[in-house]
Amino acid sequence: MQYTFLSATVLLILITDPLGNIPLFINALRNVARERRPKVILREVAIAFVILVIFMIAGDTFLRMMHLTDLSLRLAGGIVLFLIALRMIFPHAEGPSGSEPLSEPLIVPLAIPALAGPSAIATVMLLTSHAPGKMFEWIGALTVTMAVCAIVLLLAEKIQRWIGARTVAAFERLMGLVLVAISVEMVLEGIRIFARQL
Repeated sequence: MQYTFLSATVLLILITDPLGNIPLFINALRNVARERRPKVILREVAIAFVILVIFMIAGDTFLRMMHLTDLSLRLAGGIVLFLIALRMIFPHAEGPSGSEPLSEPLIVPLAIPALAGPSAIATVMLLTSHAPGKMFEWIGALTVTMAVCAIVLLLAEKIQRWIGARTVAAFERLMGLVLVAISVEMVLEGIRIFARQL
């Protein structure tokens, strides 16, 4: 599967799942003063962006250092993405973070793993290993994705009021279904490449 700027942006938006993260962000920021919430959201999105850019730029070096191939990354990314997608379709009752925060969140659970989780890290590494010459294109796609996440999360409480918690949950399940299809395609492509190498 060859990725373009548009397809990479859509994939990253599906994986970071800003709509699905609305309940998590609202819950995590419950004990934060209302006027401080936008700053916390922008800070967490910026941290997630920096982490993903680091993996995007240094991911290939990391793979070589760990003696991992593009094929293993493709298969692992597909499997992790599949598991994340299943959690989106069949969410746990306690939510992704598992417990209610007692103070202002920093990095965990908002930047990591809500935005820059294992599937997002695997995806940015996969994009750059596929086409390292398109680095600026991938960084652009990631920038657009993080901008979309910031806008959605800054409007999280309004969105949840406008469309309702059930509609947000329905959108998350729909995105999870699309991600299942993408993850299966990634695994199948990895299997096809492995079969050709035999």
